[in-house]
Amino acid sequence: MTVPYEIHRGTSPVILAFPHTGTDVPPAIYDRLNDNGRILADTDWHIHELYDGLLSDATTVRATFHRYVIDANRDPQGVSLYPGQNTTGLVPETDFDGKAIWKDGQAPDEADIAARLRDFHAPYHAALAAEIERVRTMHGVAILYDCHSIRSHIPFLFEGKLPDFNIGTDMGRTCDGAIEQATLTVVEAADGYDSVLNGRFKGGWTTRHYGRPETGVHAIQMELAQSTHLQSEAPPFAYDTTKADRLRVHLKDILVRIEQIAPGLKR
Repeated sequence: MTVPYEIHRGTSPVILAFPHTGTDVPPAIYDRLNDNGRILADTDWHIHELYDGLLSDATTVRATFHRYVIDANRDPQGVSLYPGQNTTGLVPETDFDGKAIWKDGQAPDEADIAARLRDFHAPYHAALAAEIERVRTMHGVAILYDCHSIRSHIPFLFEGKLPDFNIGTDMGRTCDGAIEQATLTVVEAADGYDSVLNGRFKGGWTTRHYGRPETGVHAIQMELAQSTHLQSEAPPFAYDTTKADRLRVHLKDILVRIEQIAPGLKR
């Protein structure tokens, strides 16, 4: 079995995580997906390409498997991130529109989920945790920036249009306020874009699990509306270079600013 993640080790105090850009689905699992599931619509399309080179010395950890195999940004115990709200689980049964993704009778059972935790979820997080510790040892502080995207209109999950920039810090719990404020300053000044702090998306399991400012590890999630960098939020989900280049200016500004903040966060 191939390693279910990719790592680029850098020297910056900033780590970029990509839990949802992977599209690898083992054949035995792919065969169980229905036609709707095989579209892989809920991928964070091209996000690793969008961030590529913005902070050249940043460490990156990317899951190569698709979230329909298992969701690397969900609690391994299956606890909901947003109790009482529509969401998808550790191994999704539906897509973001609430439509089934598995053939009849082929949805994963407890044994499947346990195997996928062992083979995909756990190795990815072991790799991410190791990089966080390496960076923290190097700098006395580590800043985890969790990179995400989602379609701007998904009635099953939220009403209306999602803002372009969605910052999640679990209501300020997962990072120093200076990181949150620096990010907010950039997105609020970004001409032609709208933004929200701790709106519908307050940070997934990755952000909430690793973000422990008192230990020197800070975490922040950025959920981008896919309308900011895709030609269309429908198949084939093509990358729009013109849109992306405009967006990358602001993303780079965010990453540079939080990198500059890092030395002042040492415990």
